[in-house]
Amino acid sequence: MTTSLFDLYKIGVGPSSSHTMGPMRAACRFARELEPRGHLKDVARVQAELFGSLALTGIGHATDRAVILGLAGNEPATIDPAAIESTVAAIRTEHLINLAGIHPIPFEEPRDLVFQRAQMYPPDARTQHPNGVRFKAYDTAGGLVDERTFFSIGGGFIIEDATSSSTEKQASTEQQQPSIPFPFHSAAELLATAHANELSISQLMLENECALVPHDSQQAPVEFVRAGIDSLWLIMQGCVERGIEAEGILPGGLNVRRRAHRLAARLREKEADGLRNEPLTPLDWVTVYAMAVNEENAAGGRVVTAPTNGAAGVIPAVALYYHRFIPDSDHEGMMRFFLTSAAIGILYKENASISGAEVGCQGEVGVACSMAAGGLTAALGGTNGQVEHAAEIAMEHNLGMTCDPIGGLVQIPCIERNAMGAAKAINASRLALNESEAHKVSLDQVIRTMYQTGLDMQSRYKETSLAGLALNIIEC
Repeated sequence: MTTSLFDLYKIGVGPSSSHTMGPMRAACRFARELEPRGHLKDVARVQAELFGSLALTGIGHATDRAVILGLAGNEPATIDPAAIESTVAAIRTEHLINLAGIHPIPFEEPRDLVFQRAQMYPPDARTQHPNGVRFKAYDTAGGLVDERTFFSIGGGFIIEDATSSSTEKQASTEQQQPSIPFPFHSAAELLATAHANELSISQLMLENECALVPHDSQQAPVEFVRAGIDSLWLIMQGCVERGIEAEGILPGGLNVRRRAHRLAARLREKEADGLRNEPLTPLDWVTVYAMAVNEENAAGGRVVTAPTNGAAGVIPAVALYYHRFIPDSDHEGMMRFFLTSAAIGILYKENASISGAEVGCQGEVGVACSMAAGGLTAALGGTNGQVEHAAEIAMEHNLGMTCDPIGGLVQIPCIERNAMGAAKAINASRLALNESEAHKVSLDQVIRTMYQTGLDMQSRYKETSLAGLALNIIEC
């Protein structure tokens, strides 16, 4: 285990963790590290090249804006969503970018932002990744000052190409990561370690997270971790509330109307008429919560990757289901939910993929569904074995899910798909909690199956908008 809960759950902006947050982080890192590498003062021009899925669906996913913002020194976690439009517009109007926020240089599109739609990087199919971005910095004479290539691998995570000049520095940094008391590399190992130490999965995760707390923290490790989870939960709830309040048409040209506000209003009317206790009312609200988050994401608002932006609605929707509709829900149950769901997400992140461009939407909504199912089971007092079973059930019925967004926008089918994923997670949890006997398929087996299915899936069904709904629905 090398991934933290706070790596998996990251604060950022929509509409995509792999196509917006990842490229913004890569661009910002490239720009900011020009100075310590001794190159910034010599830079007169920067060019960014987008490859594969980043090029094919980059416009719909706001990758162009993300790269511009990143080169100007902005990070997804700290940028004000309300300032994005004006910042990008000013750069494009003035044809000038303040590199890393401190070094003004000319910036011209499309010369300095190139969409290589017919090219993958690197050309060798054995080592290429569908989300590649290459940055080049030139001096006044046109000479190459610096060049670095990054891959956006899903969930806002980025890695640098092995041939980049800073790989040695990056590897050295990774080796300095603190050790954790209960490492695990598979679900079987997670269960065995928890059993041997008489810990629940959430307790094991808490111990590991405490070991990763920075030494200069002013809080005790347990308080630091719990406060961090509380902060993420508050941001998720705020995102739901904004999504329910907002109305209108989502940006991007598909003319998709926000629906969460209208659906919530109808539910409130029914409750006012005394129909609050209809059997499926909680699931109706789960739909509203999930769609509210993903409508906010589609509009470029503040979200938490869970584990990606495109799947950001599943976890908060299921968490709110627990919080508002389970009579005995409490704060400790919420802690169990997030710690356990993160453990499951880490298994997918480190043993498969959470990138729609690499394995299809099974790696996004499918993983979020699996995480939520396991987290809810833990929150409801389920055993470690029931947690593993719920997570397995949830993914088993997401296998093969493609990623074919219409117009390259994170809207259709993404918004509704989060609502369906949340409902499926609740059902998977209930099924696992009502089972006491061993099950045939393990979580490790389903994770391997998901990854292999994703590798076998044709690339045109993996966030390229070249097939499926994206090809068969006429854009209006």
